[in-house]
Amino acid sequence: MILRPYEPQSDRDAVHRIFYEVGWTDRSQEQEEGVDLFLGAGSALVAELHGAAECVAIGTPASYRYQDEDLPLCAVTNVATSHVGRRQGLALRLTARVLQQAAGEGALVAALGMFDQGFYDRLGFGTGPYDHWLSFDPATLKVDAPRRPPQRLTTDDWEAIHAARLTQPRRHGAIHLHPAALTRAEMLDTRGAFGLGYRDGPDGSLSHLVWCGAHGMERGPVVVRWLVYHDREQLHELLALLKGLGDQIRLVTMMEPPGVQLQDLIQWPFKQRQITEKSPFEATARAMAWWQIRILDLAGCLARTHLPAPELRFNLRLADPIERCLEPGPQWHGVAGDYVVTLGPASRAERGVDPALPTLTASVNAFTRLWIGVRPATGLALTDDLAGPGDLLEALDAALCLPTPLPGWEF
Repeated sequence: MILRPYEPQSDRDAVHRIFYEVGWTDRSQEQEEGVDLFLGAGSALVAELHGAAECVAIGTPASYRYQDEDLPLCAVTNVATSHVGRRQGLALRLTARVLQQAAGEGALVAALGMFDQGFYDRLGFGTGPYDHWLSFDPATLKVDAPRRPPQRLTTDDWEAIHAARLTQPRRHGAIHLHPAALTRAEMLDTRGAFGLGYRDGPDGSLSHLVWCGAHGMERGPVVVRWLVYHDREQLHELLALLKGLGDQIRLVTMMEPPGVQLQDLIQWPFKQRQITEKSPFEATARAMAWWQIRILDLAGCLARTHLPAPELRFNLRLADPIERCLEPGPQWHGVAGDYVVTLGPASRAERGVDPALPTLTASVNAFTRLWIGVRPATGLALTDDLAGPGDLLEALDAALCLPTPLPGWEF
């Protein structure tokens, strides 16, 4: 087995075969182009077996919003293994190598969308909070925004759409993927795609928009892939567009925007759920934690952490499982070790132990979840790999009282 960078000329056919074998493409021209865009937008590594690439992992430059700071993030956008390469440990080792490379290039954190919970835990990833998906009859939306005819958006507008996505207000936890090619790739992968938007920005730039896919063009369901807006008026105008489809489309499904409780704008949500139960157009609300994140540089992350709380100091004994997936050498091998941590307006982490301080023992998985605010320390101590004196856990609850960290960007 050889782990090496992806070479377009020699590896393209093999990597496209991998994407087909895992069911991510149907080998249509649009989806083939999308795969090439993903490969070109980041740092792609492959695992070679018997002279052919049989596993691929891609890390893409991105940013993670922590409070008011944008931290450099490695977004692992794709990890896929062919039928031939299964059960060889390729995906873990290749993803670990992607993280090692990203850490060496200055990324402070890494994140990915998981196919299921547990696999990427072995690389130090901790699960994010729940996102909510709501399915509803668009005619039941309680919005009364003025109706202006929108402009039709197509895949030709990918650069303008990506630019608009990057201008959205960033809340704590927001993730933005930098390469515009990724927006085009996602647009090409949207079946039954259509977009509507308005160009109210400076010099007529795209200001707010909705990009959708349709499982049935006549009645739906319609899935909202992106909802881009900056204020109440723009949000309501986009929802009014969706409401206007309600004379024909019976169901819209969308992820709840960060900071918004979408049920506030839906008429009779429980009645609609009861009426449509078990139908093809069932009105539902579901929650799912679909993404994971881990710290790559503890000192770097805490140096960018400014908490409006009294200073709290403790020892941190941190475990990092990624060491087992990396070859010995001088490069980055995770963040395991003993630290003296200070949390407060000027946070920091220094190697060492202070016998006078209480000790928190945690995996990097659990500590990352604590640091970004997925769950409080007292909650993580019940379900995750995190333990410490009760007084310390309660003090951590008070210090790390943060908004729910929602990415607002699927990847």
